[in-house]
Amino acid sequence: LGNETLTRRTLHDPASAPDGKLRAALLFVQKVSQAPGTVSAGDVRVLLEAGVSPQGVAGVIYVCFLFAIYTRLSDTLGWEVPSAAAFDAGARSLLKRGYL
Repeated sequence: LGNETLTRRTLHDPASAPDGKLRAALLFVQKVSQAPGTVSAGDVRVLLEAGVSPQGVAGVIYVCFLFAIYTRLSDTLGWEVPSAAAFDAGARSLLKRGYL
């Protein structure tokens, strides 16, 4: 978001996201992560109505899925982020080249 304070606030409270598409996507990810059995076609419709493209919906689902796998692998294999600087470098790389 270009502003660390805004980014932290948005990640802590997705409903506070300044952009409607981002807000819808983050709330969808939150629901998929916390209550996957309750996700329905209506939740996808909310994303589409917020202006997220069908490809964007797929991307949101793929990223959520990948992070779920990464978390489980990390927990199982004991992976650790070596430092905050290394985490930031990885984040910058993902932002530059994308997830897919």
